[in-house]
Amino acid sequence: MDNAAITALLKKTFALVPKSSKVLVVGLGKTGLSAARYLQKLGFDFAITDSRDKPPLIDEFFQQMPDVPVFTGGFDEAAFRVATHLIVSPGVSLDEKSIIKASANGSRIISDIDLFACSVDVPVIAITGSNGKSTVTTMLGEMAKAAGRQAGVGGNLGTPALDLLELDANSSERKELYILELSSFQMERTSALNATAATVLNISPDHLDRHANMAEYAEEKKGIFKGNGVMVINIDDPVVQAMQKADRNTLTFSIKTNADFHLAHKANVEYLMHQENYLMPVAELPLEGKHNAANALAALALGAAVELDEQAMCNALRKFKGLEHRMQHVAEIRGVIWVNDSKATNIGACVAALQGYERKVVLIAGGDAKGADMNDLIPAIKEKAKSVVVMGKDAGLIKQALNGCVPVFFAENITQAVQIAAALADPGESVLLSPACASLDQFRNYQDRGNKFIQAVLGLAL
Repeated sequence: MDNAAITALLKKTFALVPKSSKVLVVGLGKTGLSAARYLQKLGFDFAITDSRDKPPLIDEFFQQMPDVPVFTGGFDEAAFRVATHLIVSPGVSLDEKSIIKASANGSRIISDIDLFACSVDVPVIAITGSNGKSTVTTMLGEMAKAAGRQAGVGGNLGTPALDLLELDANSSERKELYILELSSFQMERTSALNATAATVLNISPDHLDRHANMAEYAEEKKGIFKGNGVMVINIDDPVVQAMQKADRNTLTFSIKTNADFHLAHKANVEYLMHQENYLMPVAELPLEGKHNAANALAALALGAAVELDEQAMCNALRKFKGLEHRMQHVAEIRGVIWVNDSKATNIGACVAALQGYERKVVLIAGGDAKGADMNDLIPAIKEKAKSVVVMGKDAGLIKQALNGCVPVFFAENITQAVQIAAALADPGESVLLSPACASLDQFRNYQDRGNKFIQAVLGLAL
């Protein structure tokens, strides 16, 4: 779409008009900077505000847009008072007093995904869920590539959605498809997205420090199904299954029962299936665990919704090695396999990782539980964990919840946790870092936590 068509649609959809609307971008992270670039390109008047004294991208922003007003070190009331529209970054809660007051006074809250939705005229696939969304998004991007389709992949994962548009504009090959990972925070402030195909992979407790309860969290995720596109439904998850609408085109997937995309056995070999068609043996997936079979089925269903070639999709699955910090094989040392699943920042991700094992493992867990109920870990840990090493802010909550069902050991830091786990694990067993918690109590992010785990593990071999 050209700029004139985009601005016309923004005016119609959000009463957002260059030179007359006053836009305030709230939060100067990756999303905020991408929104600023977008607004500047289309000729909007805007300002930036951030509660931090020096947001991490402030220097880059000043280099690119030195004349744009910036308010840092708190939310400036005067900036909110004159704003007709607020573009609130996902990292900023909508419960901030300044945002609530501005909204009550008539400021309209929109998101970077709203701006994106008004700027594309090719199919968009939208992916959310508590767990697996980064894996499915990346997997589907590889499928599109294998099928010969030019696809932009990003959103909550990697490149912000609006920056994908900029990359497309500067490329000699225009995108035929966009594949977006979206968080609950992005969905709660997005109204214009009408994805060609969309999925909520699963629902488990997460971000309950920002959402009032599970029902509210699930409702925000459900927003990804607004519009009239194909709904891809996980019928193994009752909360997701309840989102299905009778009047919508739907594809289902399941690792437990019959569905449009499911698992089946033939001659003692388990296959990924599309209805009655045997697509490929599950054993040919490079990723371990039934949860990754579910991810593959979800990606196949989404690809089918936009008519990607099935053989090409299966070829991509055979080559897909997974993501860093998501069930990443680190090393085998003295007969013990070490696995980095630092991206498991909530209970559901940890449970899914544990359930993928046939033998019992030594689990390293802990960090910031984000208000989640650690009792939800008990069944999977009782079934799959030989022992648990806990660390971080909410280590005590995990130990208290487990209540002696397995041995629990405290560690002060990740290095000590690795050393304790090494002493507990026997040859033929695995040690799994799958924290079930956020990382910011002790680390810069989950990547930093995973990298320090890898460093400590490789130190064992010295």
